Amino acid sequence: MKSGEQFNGKKVLVLGMAKSGEAAARLLHRLGATVIVNDALPYEGNRQAQELEKLGIQVICGHHPIELLDESFDYVVKNPGIPYSNPIVEGALKQGLVVVTEIELASMLSEAEIIAITGSNGKTTTTTLIYEMLKDGILQPLIAGNIGTVACEVAENATENHVMVLEVSSFQLLGTEQFRPKVSVLLNIFDAHLDYHGTKDEYVEAKAKITANQQKDDILIFNTDDKFVSQIASKSKATTIPFSANQRLTEGLFIENETIYFNKQPIIQTSEIVLPGAHNLENILAAIGAAITMGAKQERIKDVLMTFSGVEHRLQFILDFNGRRFYNDSKATNILASKKALEAFDQPIVLLAGGLDRGNNFDDLRASLKNVHTLVTFGQTKDKLTKVAKEAGVKSIIVADLMEDAVQKAFDQSNEGDVILLSPACASWDQYKTFEERGERFINAVQKLSTI
Repeated sequence: MKSGEQFNGKKVLVLGMAKSGEAAARLLHRLGATVIVNDALPYEGNRQAQELEKLGIQVICGHHPIELLDESFDYVVKNPGIPYSNPIVEGALKQGLVVVTEIELASMLSEAEIIAITGSNGKTTTTTLIYEMLKDGILQPLIAGNIGTVACEVAENATENHVMVLEVSSFQLLGTEQFRPKVSVLLNIFDAHLDYHGTKDEYVEAKAKITANQQKDDILIFNTDDKFVSQIASKSKATTIPFSANQRLTEGLFIENETIYFNKQPIIQTSEIVLPGAHNLENILAAIGAAITMGAKQERIKDVLMTFSGVEHRLQFILDFNGRRFYNDSKATNILASKKALEAFDQPIVLLAGGLDRGNNFDDLRASLKNVHTLVTFGQTKDKLTKVAKEAGVKSIIVADLMEDAVQKAFDQSNEGDVILLSPACASWDQYKTFEERGERFINAVQKLSTI
């Protein structure tokens, strides 16, 4: 880690706890900053707040008092989930304070070069693939961000012999000022998180910050099939490497005659790849580009692609029971993710979907429901999904309460040879704390069903 002397003696407000807030507070405290943490969760039962207080960090819990801004802070480190409409955030910006998320802190302190990956869909799979591909390379990979350990914790232990493989969201990117990855990967941009960003344009601008500070000696790997991504790439100062799953390119990564090429050099036959789903070819192309750029060996890349079958909660095969194959795609928190999951299968599908209502309609999902004969829907969006499923000609539509009820109803409506797929197309927060909790509930219900 770099010295971090710029924080010594400074006064920093950490707004919002969770994992990233706690990690940022601990790190800044160790660097000699005066840290005040403000978290909405009441002190009683707030284990993180109590632990930080033992270190001598001042913690204010239960609400966000605007009077905090009278403290004359030098920095505000904001939890990514806290919107910019929060009065403290608005007030801090009016005062001209630097308001950042902890990935900015990580990038300021990391001795390791950073590969940053973002997109509306496929971030976790691509991040994991890059991490695995780099394991036998010159630099030792460290995985961080949304997928693993908080970025600033990883940065604290990173040396110049490491490379940080960092999954980043639009929420995190919006809170950056100097963030400059050595390699940035931009997968796709779809209507997502509009409840947070307000408009599609603002969402695109947030994603564009992944390459905003890159220079000619940095690399941007981008999906040339996505018009919004291509627009960002056209304005980047980085050296660009395009990829396409749909067209032959004169340079970059593409597929021809069932072979993946990088700058016209063959890498692997698509028939050798284990990871299911045509949509994953885009993730694979991007991962290959980033891995080779950072020194991965082609033999290692092939080994990974011939053995890697996916990540938890992302089109994760659970089991085969009575001729039905169960898949957990709980990480499909938007329409695009569910579209791609549905298009990965040729078999008849029983779909479990629904969750938090972010104001989207689901018209874009309609065409992808062609193989779905039964929809089991739940959560705030159940009525919207019911409407679209009827329009798509789905034969059976059933409303369920919690996941256990949905799994049983899905099985009851299924036939031998069916895929039973949890791919919610929605965030989980109306019924579950995280998409991981939702996925685990699905897995447990499936396993219980198979033992009856």
